[in-house]
Amino acid sequence: MRVLEYLAEESNGQFSFESDYFPWGCEYYLENGKMMDEDGVEKIRNHDAIYFGAVGFPGVPDHISLWGLRLAICQGFDQWANIRPVEFLPGVPRRLNHPDVDNLNWVLVRENSEGEYSGIGGRNFAGRGTGNEVAVQSSLFTEKGCERIIRFAFDLARTRDKKKVTSVTKSNAQQYGMVLWDEVFARVSKDYPDVETDQWLVDAMAAQFVLHPEELEVVVASNLFADILSDLGSALAGSLGLAASANLNPKRRTPSMFESVHGSAPDIAGKGIANPIGTIGSAALMLDHLGLKDEATRLNKAIEETTRQGILTRDLGGSFDTVEVTNAIIKNLAKVKAKA
Repeated sequence: MRVLEYLAEESNGQFSFESDYFPWGCEYYLENGKMMDEDGVEKIRNHDAIYFGAVGFPGVPDHISLWGLRLAICQGFDQWANIRPVEFLPGVPRRLNHPDVDNLNWVLVRENSEGEYSGIGGRNFAGRGTGNEVAVQSSLFTEKGCERIIRFAFDLARTRDKKKVTSVTKSNAQQYGMVLWDEVFARVSKDYPDVETDQWLVDAMAAQFVLHPEELEVVVASNLFADILSDLGSALAGSLGLAASANLNPKRRTPSMFESVHGSAPDIAGKGIANPIGTIGSAALMLDHLGLKDEATRLNKAIEETTRQGILTRDLGGSFDTVEVTNAIIKNLAKVKAKA
């Protein structure tokens, strides 16, 4: 919020931000028995964007916090496209031994509304005896859901220097939903003859992330697979604390939501050592979504300049705290504007 307020203040009145704060989350759950107000989705429906803080807290099961807040918003607003860039920032200790690591840059496009996170299934508690409980968790793949996220990935690829889309499934073992995905990908790709395509099974793609990341540009995958692969990508780039994301309703019928990929890390909460870059990078994605593309570019350049100067938090081997890194990014925003 400090970064956004700085950008607004020095814009000479070209834009400004108004924000409403909602104290929803795990501590709210412990006090009220629910993660958000009953009418919470309606309360934020008319906002331009949602800037989401991390959730997770001892005493609240993770599936309660996820389904009660984040997924309630994503599904309630049909935020079906989740964007997770993987960027190798200058000055960050390298976790990946690659000859051209400084030029690696790809983006995960995650189907965000169905797939493995559809919430279809249940558990049988009675009639089977101790040790015989049954749990069923079903995935849901629709042709419409597959097509819209795959087309989104192709459209995104057309905006990049290298026009390539890689599809990731596990269709050899999951012969229904993911074969449907593969068939839709093959059909949609014919509408984009200018975009190179590639298809991988998810286990082989995990190895590809490590062995040949230079082959990656836009990677599109289901809810679960893209979730896992994005964590692998950010770990290779240096830390999960660097990872930004956007949950988009591309048709803009409802507000989109922007959040760092990492959780709340309650073990370090309040100590001032958390890495703010993932959250600030998510603000850059929000600026771009709101049409402030120059400001988004400036902010990303300021982040790059900050890490290049060696101003890093502990997760990256540095000694700077959360506020100091944020201060440096704001200071470098001024420098970036001066250079422009």
